[in-house]
Amino acid sequence: MREIGIALLGSKFMGKAHSNAWSQVSRFFDVPRLPVLRHIAARDAAFLEAFADRWGWNRWTTNWVEAIADPEVDLVDIGTPNHLHHDQAIAAMEAGKDVACEKPLAGTLSDARSMAATAVRTGRQTFVWHNYRRVPAVALARQLVQEGRLGRIYHVRAAYLQSWAGPDTPLDWHFSRDQAGTGAHGDLNAHIVDMARFVTTDEITEVIGAAEERFIDERPLPGSPTDRGRSTVDDAVLFLARFEGGAIGSFEATRLATGFKNSNRMTIHGESGALSFDFEAMNELQFFDATEEPRLQGWRKILVTGADHPYASNWWPDGHWLGYDHTFTHQAADILTVIDGGEPVVPIPDFADALQTQRILEAALISARERCPVSIADLVT
Repeated sequence: MREIGIALLGSKFMGKAHSNAWSQVSRFFDVPRLPVLRHIAARDAAFLEAFADRWGWNRWTTNWVEAIADPEVDLVDIGTPNHLHHDQAIAAMEAGKDVACEKPLAGTLSDARSMAATAVRTGRQTFVWHNYRRVPAVALARQLVQEGRLGRIYHVRAAYLQSWAGPDTPLDWHFSRDQAGTGAHGDLNAHIVDMARFVTTDEITEVIGAAEERFIDERPLPGSPTDRGRSTVDDAVLFLARFEGGAIGSFEATRLATGFKNSNRMTIHGESGALSFDFEAMNELQFFDATEEPRLQGWRKILVTGADHPYASNWWPDGHWLGYDHTFTHQAADILTVIDGGEPVVPIPDFADALQTQRILEAALISARERCPVSIADLVT
């Protein structure tokens, strides 16, 4: 089997998720090219050496430029803080490498535009890790919409609710506008905006109104019991949107939703039916068929683990549940398929696609700060 050399930038949360995906994808999927873990780069040398050994990376470095320049590397996988995406992706594409980048595409709309333009100019293949597209229940939801099971769509209600960022959470890069760009907005709304666009196959054309709030202004500095620093990002952002097909949507992201660990949820109401999904029950899709006779109507739970469900047949017998890590393996399989000229199970957002999500995020911030509707068309250039 032909090989493809991978370089990974970043070794923390996403570093583990991506390393695991590249390590196991060829064991469960018939991929056209065998990923080889050539090079990993991150800042902490002491941590990185042990990480590289654990996950099987051939070489490690604290200089990401060195990893990109490695002649045995074909694909650069970026899992670093948001403000680094731009320079790293541009350097990789200029060096003739394909690029897979974590979401959001960048910390700012300007950086995202530059990355998308460079992808066009260099002709490199690009991918963005919107891994929730590859939850079998979410992929099935898209199929049902495409089959017309919901008919005309009226409402999209999406929320991403976490609770890990309480007052005692130390001030790391997630709470710095310079490094993250935004807080819960880019971290979580990016996912549900992409998921809504993906499932409905419709585009958001306008942010009708929005609210942005920071509840915790100061947080403990890492390693210090007394010193505190200022948070410069949002803790929660909510906005209303209008879709091209006529539906309206609501989007809510917060990392202070006490009682929820990782509730990425979406409900879609249509003329002929409805769908509902919550990642905290990721192996289930709720479906309501309004075309049935009224006395039989009711929400039905679909256990999305069967051989006829997207991706599920590559894993375990029906009824054996999948987890968060599987979604990254699904994307790794689809990336390898696309690089080889094949069709993925479901579409992967490239930089141009992720730029559209970034425009919507920017429109929501403008709407919140200026208290006005914002047309996405106004942010195209």
